[in-house]
Amino acid sequence: MKKSVSTSAAVISSQDKKRLSDLLAKYIGENKQLLVQKTEMGGTQAYVGSVTLEWFASQVHFASFLPLLRSKYNPDTDNIEIDAQSIDDIQQRPLDWSRQAPLVQYLAARKNHKFPPVLAVISQPWVDNAKASEWDSKGRAKKSTTEFTNLDDDGKFGLLDISEDNVTIYALDGQHRLMAVQGLMEILETGKLPRYKKDKAASSNFITIDDLTEKYRVEAEYLQQLPQEKIGIEFICAVAQGETREQARRRVRSIFVHVNLMAVPLSKGQLAQLNEDDGFSIVARKIAVSHPILEQKKGRKSRVNWNSATVAAKSTVLTTLQALKEMSERYLEHKYPHWKPLDKGLIPMRPEDEELEEAMDDFYELFDNLATLPSYKVLEYEDTPMFRRFSFEKDGGEGNILFRPVGQMALAKALGILIFEKGFSIEDIFEKLRKFDSKGGFSGMEFPKSLWYGVLYDANRKRVLVAGKELATRLLVYILGGTKDRMEKAELRKDLAKARTFEDNTVDFKGKFVEPKKVGLPGVL
Repeated sequence: MKKSVSTSAAVISSQDKKRLSDLLAKYIGENKQLLVQKTEMGGTQAYVGSVTLEWFASQVHFASFLPLLRSKYNPDTDNIEIDAQSIDDIQQRPLDWSRQAPLVQYLAARKNHKFPPVLAVISQPWVDNAKASEWDSKGRAKKSTTEFTNLDDDGKFGLLDISEDNVTIYALDGQHRLMAVQGLMEILETGKLPRYKKDKAASSNFITIDDLTEKYRVEAEYLQQLPQEKIGIEFICAVAQGETREQARRRVRSIFVHVNLMAVPLSKGQLAQLNEDDGFSIVARKIAVSHPILEQKKGRKSRVNWNSATVAAKSTVLTTLQALKEMSERYLEHKYPHWKPLDKGLIPMRPEDEELEEAMDDFYELFDNLATLPSYKVLEYEDTPMFRRFSFEKDGGEGNILFRPVGQMALAKALGILIFEKGFSIEDIFEKLRKFDSKGGFSGMEFPKSLWYGVLYDANRKRVLVAGKELATRLLVYILGGTKDRMEKAELRKDLAKARTFEDNTVDFKGKFVEPKKVGLPGVL
């Protein structure tokens, strides 16, 4: 008995599917209508569906094309020129055309690419004609600019009129996605795409189909099917029934602001936590949870700040996940330069598992050696704040650069240069560093005798100087014997003297005011 009921249900389902298929084929053909689900939130009705990338690129316009803003529209940049008259009408951040090429490369080269749905506004010609019959005598709209046909009794599913003969569609949220898809269509059609500057200034550089197929090993057949991929899209009306034109403008502008305020970008620390494409982030996460000096242990406070980029004075953490990611990149980039994306703004390609394992071993070895430094060996029985604090702060401290993320990053980069570029032995390097550390070489950065005074320590503001990170790296390479060129040494000495100059007063290692040329370099270890 149960079997016959199941069979009957299957027959009915098949019949219903056939009827629905025939109905949709009749009304959706030629992109005149779109099957959507109607939603409502905060008093705003919207219609959710999906369209092909090809349709999206050709039928959706930038918000700056809205007739309301045309008086200030700049056709060279597709942006609105902001002035006292247009400022209240601006609904979009300026388009950054330098992002187009990287986004196109992302769509074309990454097989698991994904764009979030776009929020679009549907308008009709009568909106910008104050004398149109669709406005009543009080200037209120008699109808909405969205025309929806119910397919169910509750009015939740139906067909939305998207015929270009009747409506014009603008991207309210998703303009850079539109820019990317339009660029993809252009390169597929013409074989090349200009690399624009932010303001869409002309450029002689192009990315080509050959670049995509050669650098990223994507096949031409794969590229040609991309236009038929689908992207989610949500439509709202430019003018709702009963609204004046001004009320409609304010509502649309408000929705845009709300969408962007709620979409808080991930912090760098959160990106390092979640990124499954960036090899440096992956290696950093593994080190953070597996190496004895960093891993979480019962009865021991966390050694890693997982979210913030900074370490508070009283914090017991040793470093941050963001700093570990920077250390990973600064150390390993010399051996794995191909882990970085080919172009700025492009998402990196995830390395092969075998290479990740090799890099993990390299980074683990670095931390094994770091753990042998006298400064870090005391972590077995002491917390970090006293080593991080300056001597003049409450309870005093050592002012040790190894307990500051900026110092950790500078050291990681210097070691990466020495080991992977210059061929130094990691064992020999750390033998020198242990001696340097035992004599207080990393401590007391707030005192003139320290190599890091003025470099990683701002004597005027009495705080860490993040801007000195690169100079600190160069000094570390030098004292470890990695700087041979005389001109390079001379330049380093000048930069060190400049760093130790405060309001025209240059401080030498004895704390005396001297001429800049009197500040020499320390001896090589």
